[in-house]
Amino acid sequence: MTEEQFFIDVDCFQEKKNGQNTFGDCFMSKRYPAEGRVIAVLSDGLGSGIKANILANMTATMITKFIAEGRDIMKATEVIMNSLPVCQVRKISYATFSVVDCNDNGEVKIVEEGNPDFLHIRGGKIVEHEAKVITSKKFTNRHMHLYKIKLEPEDRLLFCSDGVTQAGMGSPEYKLGWRREGLIEFVLHEIEKDKTISSRHLAHNVVRAAEIKEPGHTAKDDISCAVLYFRKPRKMLLFTGPPYYSERDAEYAKIFDDFDGKKAISGGTTANLLARELGRTVETERFSGGNLPACSKMEGVDLVTEGILTLTKAVEYLNDDCKNMPDDAAGKLVNMFLDSDCIDFMVGTKLNQAHYDPDLPVELAIRKNVVKQLEKILSERYIKKVHLQFI
Repeated sequence: MTEEQFFIDVDCFQEKKNGQNTFGDCFMSKRYPAEGRVIAVLSDGLGSGIKANILANMTATMITKFIAEGRDIMKATEVIMNSLPVCQVRKISYATFSVVDCNDNGEVKIVEEGNPDFLHIRGGKIVEHEAKVITSKKFTNRHMHLYKIKLEPEDRLLFCSDGVTQAGMGSPEYKLGWRREGLIEFVLHEIEKDKTISSRHLAHNVVRAAEIKEPGHTAKDDISCAVLYFRKPRKMLLFTGPPYYSERDAEYAKIFDDFDGKKAISGGTTANLLARELGRTVETERFSGGNLPACSKMEGVDLVTEGILTLTKAVEYLNDDCKNMPDDAAGKLVNMFLDSDCIDFMVGTKLNQAHYDPDLPVELAIRKNVVKQLEKILSERYIKKVHLQFI
């Protein structure tokens, strides 16, 4: 990736309505690396619980599929708007949605129907945009708002369900809810405190702030916030396993040392190899923070962990979508993954006989397979740009 290119950091955080077992809102996102493009959809199903979840998922899935098949975002969303049925009791749509289609050049198309208006933050201020309004041919009270905008580096877009703007409604302090004005004030303050705050952390902070507005600090509706942050990519390199050809150890160690971004090592043998080639020492911490082996320290490296056990546990944490990451080696590694945009893996292919102990689970046998699992979940679920290099 060249320095001139930018990265689209997209993430979402959600909280279920108190007492429900599933989310009534749905967020979906997909990255198309070959096109330098990201599509994200936030849909709010009518009501809460299973019924709302089905409606929101159906809406988000159809929109994502239509656009992925090459349909224009405007036409695809108009079909959805005209197709969604109306609740016969409440006389409103079964689901609302916000859709964003953004490329690496910062060219964005946004379509909203029924959700609170998105926020465009630039330089600590809100940028307002005129919408093109399309009225449904079938439902005259249903309107779709279309926007085409151009992002600049460090711009953010924020989308939310009405669980955010209506938080606290009816309480003495927020009789009409938190509202757009309260959300804007909070978001600008958060960005002022940390100008490089990631989409992941900003979305989390918005949802938690909305939840606190509710009486008893429990969500009275599904609360969802999605953030798109257009910026230079945050890079990370993970080195795991010794290279196949030991005569190239020094070459790979230099590549690792010269990497411009966060650096992590997984595996004691790998750490000792790099320490030897770079003339440094590895010091093991006493506190492990869990059942995994403790982390180590090495000059010029952000994180040093044990190998296959830690990587396997990291896959488990990512699959479980942990909200509160455990304070162990795998949790620290996952946090590093999630705070990065472009993740490179240098995967040594020299066999380590310790991993072929018949008493160990089969999935630990081949380091390569575990890394491929990480690549799949990081790129597909967390829409990171991931590159594997086997050495």
